[in-house]
Amino acid sequence: MLKGIDVLVYDIQDIGSRSFTYISTMGFAMEAAAENNIEFVVLDRPNPLGGEKIEGSLVEEGFYSFVSQFRIPYIYGLTCGELAKLLNGEKMLKAQCKLTVVPMKGWKRCMTYEQTGLQWVPSSPHVPQIASSMYYPASGILGELGYLSIGVGYTIPFQMFAADWIDAEALTDRLNSYNLPGVKFRPIYYKPFYSVGAGKDFKGVQVHILDYSKCALTDIQFYVMQALAELWPDKAVFKNADQTRFNMFDKVCGSDQIRKKFSERNRFEDIRNYWYKDVESFRKLSKKYYIY
Repeated sequence: MLKGIDVLVYDIQDIGSRSFTYISTMGFAMEAAAENNIEFVVLDRPNPLGGEKIEGSLVEEGFYSFVSQFRIPYIYGLTCGELAKLLNGEKMLKAQCKLTVVPMKGWKRCMTYEQTGLQWVPSSPHVPQIASSMYYPASGILGELGYLSIGVGYTIPFQMFAADWIDAEALTDRLNSYNLPGVKFRPIYYKPFYSVGAGKDFKGVQVHILDYSKCALTDIQFYVMQALAELWPDKAVFKNADQTRFNMFDKVCGSDQIRKKFSERNRFEDIRNYWYKDVESFRKLSKKYYIY
C-alpha cells in the first residue's frame, strides 16, 4: 500500500481526548512508516483543550484498543506533533519511525482553540464547533453506555444529559449544589432526532462551561452519575445500563477499576484519586517532548 511513497504526512485536527481516534490512526501510520522505512511528517495543529489540562489515568494492560491506543491520560495536554514525539521517544509503538514535526507559529500552551483566532473546521459530524471538543470529554465516557442522551442526535452534541424519566429541575438543583468550579447547569427539554431517545420527550440538564481554566472536564459526567443515584437510587447508571456496553466503557476509561469502584457507592470521591493518580507523573514525562 505504501509502495512508491517517499513521505507520509499527517495533517489532521485532533480534539485532545484519548478516545477520539485520530491519534490512534496517527500511531498506526507511524508504525507503517517505520516498517517501510518512510519518513513520517506531522504538520502540527493546536490542541483545542490547550497544553496545560491533563485528566484521567493511564491505560492499563488488557484495556488497550482503538479508543485507548496508548499509555496516556484521557486528556493528555499535547499537540499531535508533541504526542508523536512522545510515542516515538517512549517506544509506545511497535517500531520507531523517522519523524519530523513541522511546528506552528504563535501557539502557546495556555491557549484554547478560540484564542488562536483560527477558523474551526468540524473534525467529525458530532464535533461541529470549537466548543464540542471541550464538552466531548465531559460526557463522552458516560455516553458509551447508551443509558442517557448526551446530546448526540440533537443540535448540541456532548453538552447535555437527559432521559425521559429525569426531573430536569431536581437534577439541575442537585448538580449546582455541588458548586463544581467553572460549571453551571440548567434544565433542558428536547426531543432527539436520532440516537438515544430518538423521537421521545427527554428532560435533563445542559452543561455550561463558564470558566474553562477552573473546570475539570471529565469529572462532570461522574458527578451526573452521582446525582442520578442520589435522586433516583433505582435508576443508578450501572444498575440499569446495558451490561454489554460495560466493555466499551472500560476501554474508554482505560481500566475497569473506574466502573467497579464507582459502582460500590455511586460517588465520585471513590474514584477521584484513582482517576488522577497518573497526572503529575505524565506531566513530568511529557515535558521532555514539549515544542511550545
